[in-house]
Amino acid sequence: MRKQYRSEIVPEDSLADDPMDQFARWFQQAAVAHVFEPNAMIVSTATADGRPSSRTVLLKQFDARGFVFYTNYGSRKGREIAENPHVALLFPWHPIARQVIVTGTATRVGRDETAAYFRSRPHGSQLGAWASDQSQVIASRAELDRRYAELEQRYPQGEQVPVPTEWGGYRVVPGEVEFWQGHENRLHDRLRYVRDGADAAEWRVERLCP
Repeated sequence: MRKQYRSEIVPEDSLADDPMDQFARWFQQAAVAHVFEPNAMIVSTATADGRPSSRTVLLKQFDARGFVFYTNYGSRKGREIAENPHVALLFPWHPIARQVIVTGTATRVGRDETAAYFRSRPHGSQLGAWASDQSQVIASRAELDRRYAELEQRYPQGEQVPVPTEWGGYRVVPGEVEFWQGHENRLHDRLRYVRDGADAAEWRVERLCP
């Protein structure tokens, strides 16, 4: 179960000055290469005493401010972010032998931004956000289906579904962003952006040994 990665070397001078611009380039290339759900990312959080957990979540927006995803604030990741805002994101683009690894801090997005995104979701997904007390124990699948059916009757297709109070977005503001490109003989490119300068507004790029 070993594969030789064959790809072009990534020189430092080919990178964008800002990691979010570089991420946009690689994200577009992953989409063009038909990577399945290139916006799927592994979100890792930890409790206040350092016990980690990970799960796959879909990235819903990114810009100069950071990476945004949505969830139930009472979920395990939501509770852990409340205790410890330091998180890691991993984009595993295996078909093109690339990864992007982000470490940073998570903060809740504003309610207006959450509401705008919630209303863009399919009707069924809006109902699902109400039906599921994410990460909480439930007696059976039948109980989950019963909750959803009740919500379908209360909010039929075409009727506006209110935004759940305990549901919303997080924006991960990056402190470091690593771009990983696989190469043969395990001599991979690892290029890491780290914040530079007194105001942390600038970035510098470091090459790491694979």
